[in-house]
Order: sequence, then structure tokens, then C-alpha cells
Amino acid sequence: MDLVIGEDDSPRCWWGAEPEIYRTYHDTEWGRPSTDDHRLFEKVCLEGFQAGLSWLIILRKRQNFRAAFAGFDPEQVARFGEPDVTRLLGDQGIIRHEGKIRSAINNAGRALELIDEHGSLSAYFWSWAGPETPAPITIAATTETSTALSKDLKKHGWSFVGPTTIYAFMQATGLVNDHLQGCHVRDACADERRSLMSAA
Repeated sequence: MDLVIGEDDSPRCWWGAEPEIYRTYHDTEWGRPSTDDHRLFEKVCLEGFQAGLSWLIILRKRQNFRAAFAGFDPEQVARFGEPDVTRLLGDQGIIRHEGKIRSAINNAGRALELIDEHGSLSAYFWSWAGPETPAPITIAATTETSTALSKDLKKHGWSFVGPTTIYAFMQATGLVNDHLQGCHVRDACADERRSLMSAA
């Protein structure tokens, strides 16, 4: 795992240099602390849809997913019924996997239950965030925390939330900061994360 120097002379994590959609995602989203419940629900759903596929496919289809899934508003998605499943299975703009579609609908209901219990999805997920750690030398596919969070979500009835999927979710939403040392956005992500956690 190395840094890559882009055309703008900025060092980035090796995966975030090309194509442009990846570069933008790396620089402006990945690792940035997210506390918006809709975005957190979106991210955990999209990580589930990504299982077995390239994240690039999901990024390119993200606007289609947002349109298809009511902006990932869990209250709206939880009300989806069989006509919506049929509609989504016919939507060529998304991943037409029936198990993943039904999982997203199920998980919306389970998200509402967590919101009732914890006040927000943000409060629940950020309770799993630890302190800032040194920049990774290697990036594991899972951690003890992602495994425990996965297990807790499954206990609450969620699906397509295995430890690898959940660790990718944690990385993307800033619950951990896995930008490499020297990456030009690592310090900004760390500062944002530190400010959020100190205010909690």
C-alpha cells in the first residue's frame, strides 16, 4: 500500500487517485465523519449492495440508488412493499439483486428501531468509534470492533452486514481513519473526527 501523487501533486491513498469519481470520493467523503442518519443508512445499504462487486460500480450508480430508495430515508424505505420490490427489480439503474433489495427494506425498519432506542443512527454507530489511531501500515478487511458491530446489528435483525461490509462502512463514514500517513486528507479527517468526538 503506497501513496500515489496525482496530477495536482497531492499525495493520496493508492486506491483514490483514478478515475476522477474515485479521487473525488477519496478527497471529500471517505473517512470524513458522517453524522447524518440518511447518509449513514445510505452508506450501510450501499456497502451491502457492493458485496461481491466493485465499489466503482456502486459509486457510478449512487444517484440511481438514491432515486430508487427515496433518498435512503429509512422511514420511507421501511414502508416499501411488494410493488416496490417489483419496481426495484426492474430498475436497470441499480443492482437488481432481490436479496439485497429486500435486505435494504428490512434494514430500514431495523434502523427505525435503533433510532427509537438511541435517539439517532448517528448516536448508535458513533458509540462504536474508538480514539484516533496511528495511520495504518496495512489495512485489514475486518477488526474486532467491526466484527462486534456486525454481530450486534444482526442481533437487531439487520442483514447483509457482515464484518467486512461493516468495516468498509466504518472506514467510509469516519468511524475509523484509514487514510495512509502522508495522504493529503488524513489530518483533516483526524481533526474533524476529533472535534466530533470531543463534542459528544
